[in-house]
Amino acid sequence: MPSDSTAAFYRDNATAYANRARNLPKHQLDAFLARLAPGAAILELGCGGGQDSAYMLSQGFDVTPTDGSAELARQAEARLGKPVQVMLFQDLDAESIYDGVWAHASLLHVPRPELPDVFARIHRALRPGGLLHASFKAGETEGHDGLGRYYNYPSPEWLSDLLTKGGWHDFAIAEHDGGGYDGKPTRWLTVSSER
Repeated sequence: MPSDSTAAFYRDNATAYANRARNLPKHQLDAFLARLAPGAAILELGCGGGQDSAYMLSQGFDVTPTDGSAELARQAEARLGKPVQVMLFQDLDAESIYDGVWAHASLLHVPRPELPDVFARIHRALRPGGLLHASFKAGETEGHDGLGRYYNYPSPEWLSDLLTKGGWHDFAIAEHDGGGYDGKPTRWLTVSSER
């Protein structure tokens, strides 16, 4: 977790957050999974309540769920019936072992100065040709939401520059309107990229 207030929010609200009514990002999940071989190894970064991991597991994929919050990891374990590793993105040190990394609405909490290193760690963790899915709340400058959570709020141009410098291939950045846990209208950026 990048800031005390972000970590405190997920610690103090883990049960409510993990068990909220949430629409699965099924369209994005299916598009991501369709590009992977059956049974491919997927690392989920920031699994929250475990809903996305549960879906990927149900589709026959080999999923490793992780979260930076011990309290959320426990909630996800209860849903998944399997261990969830407590790990900060900055501590990822795997090398060429995953076919895909799913980071839906999670890397948006990484402080801007640390994002290049986190993307480099993800790049290293993927096998050649491995896929990354990540989503961010769009903006021009970093800040906090009304619940005290830190966001890096990137623009498409800023993200594109970061990915180009990081050696990512065939990346696409899509934009759409949606919402979030705070109930506010949100402009989302979805990154799809290849190592």
